[in-house]
Amino acid sequence: MITVDGVTKAYDSTPVLGPVTEVVAERGITSVIGPNGAGKSTLLTIAGRLAEPDAGSVRVHGDGEPVDVHRARSSDVAKLVAVLRQENHFTARLSVRELVSFGRFPHCGGRLTPVDVAAVDEALEFLDLTDLQGRYLDQLSGGQRQRAYVAMVLAQGTRYVLLDEPLNNLDIRHAVRMMRLLRRVADDLGRAVALVVHDVNFAAAWSDRIVAVRDGRVVAQGTPEEVVRTDVLERVFDTPVRVHVLDGVPTAVYYR
Repeated sequence: MITVDGVTKAYDSTPVLGPVTEVVAERGITSVIGPNGAGKSTLLTIAGRLAEPDAGSVRVHGDGEPVDVHRARSSDVAKLVAVLRQENHFTARLSVRELVSFGRFPHCGGRLTPVDVAAVDEALEFLDLTDLQGRYLDQLSGGQRQRAYVAMVLAQGTRYVLLDEPLNNLDIRHAVRMMRLLRRVADDLGRAVALVVHDVNFAAAWSDRIVAVRDGRVVAQGTPEEVVRTDVLERVFDTPVRVHVLDGVPTAVYYR
């Protein structure tokens, strides 16, 4: 599991997060929801060592002793936690296979071994990208490109996968497909997936656990049934909400 303990963060003396104490389960999908500016992405990037907290700690539990994300060597953390940021911009013209191969860098330093090649092949196959591996990223649709980036973090072979808004700019069809793939990552590969997602109903339908954040604080956390409730969502989003259960899934309806 990933344990966040008393983490705080401020920019230009303005607090944006914390203190937050949170646990990401060892397996399954955990979705972080909340309004814009709530601190969701900041929490994820700190958990993935892409930003330093002002206070507190993040520990990752592997096979041995827990590893302090911000004190351990980068190479050690990169073998436990893979992170995909919301903004992904490569200036070089890369093929899908070249991009996915970057995920093996913590293991091989850029010199791919047969083990690394096999991991890249598996990630490409898992994300249904084998036939597209020779294409350049700028030749892909938005959904295909997003799958390529997810394949890169899967090829890293970590127990924990952190994704910042992986559904961003995807239409409903591709967003559903992405969530199905992430569900398979959790169920078939046994990975713990944590993602920031704006759509509460996507979080409710696909997650094992939801963390609701507002003003840099955790307002509620638990199963979809425990978090996707009228009283909780109105407190988080400050807007009228009604929750109905459809096909066993709590579903939010927003009113004017």
